[in-house]
Amino acid sequence: MKETNALKDQLYAEDSDHTSKGLQRRNFLKLAGGGLAGVALLNFASCNKDDGPDINGNEFYFGSGDIAILNYAYALEQLEAAFYIEVANKPFSGMSDLEKQLLTDVRDHEVAHREFFKAALGRGAINSLEFDFSAVNFSSRDSVLGTAKVFEDLGVSAYNGAGWLIKDEQYLLLAGKIVSVEARHAAVIRDLISNGSFANSEVIDSNGLDVSNSPTKVLQAAAPFIKSKVDVRDLPTY
Repeated sequence: MKETNALKDQLYAEDSDHTSKGLQRRNFLKLAGGGLAGVALLNFASCNKDDGPDINGNEFYFGSGDIAILNYAYALEQLEAAFYIEVANKPFSGMSDLEKQLLTDVRDHEVAHREFFKAALGRGAINSLEFDFSAVNFSSRDSVLGTAKVFEDLGVSAYNGAGWLIKDEQYLLLAGKIVSVEARHAAVIRDLISNGSFANSEVIDSNGLDVSNSPTKVLQAAAPFIKSKVDVRDLPTY
């Protein structure tokens, strides 16, 4: 109980000092993401339904049912991981130490999520996708954070929109754990762009709920960044 209260005090304490706020954001990310993939992977892999090799001979065929949804999530995590790896390797001009650390933390979370789905899907996983980030100016803070905002908001809406399509309760539980981390990423990126914009009307509807999008709409939005031709004909959607 003491640890819980201390965490609440750390995350919600009012502090007018910018550096202090930044450190709170960084600690928030670490507490939210640290250890998630390692713990969840053991549970997820143990209940993995390995479909085996793709009988259609297409390395980017998502499969059907829950496997297709997991590959859908895996594809999005691949996209985010690849993006943040580029961000970390090519720091934008004027990137502060705090921004570098926050974006590195997010990169590490996304890589962990990517590897989590890859291991959990086993032989049913699609191969590694190729991406096109030519529209992103990695030397520009506005371009990098603007793209990160698009990816994070899209990712959260994707998990929200696919949740009710998942049949296996264990898969749904673990997807819920991951989307909570993605939502924290989205909040931090939005806060870096404009302090206090983490929960505005772009991502929260009139009922106070996170926006959700169908797999079809999400993949259409992500398509300009994905070079590989994916086969989603059996992916559940609406």
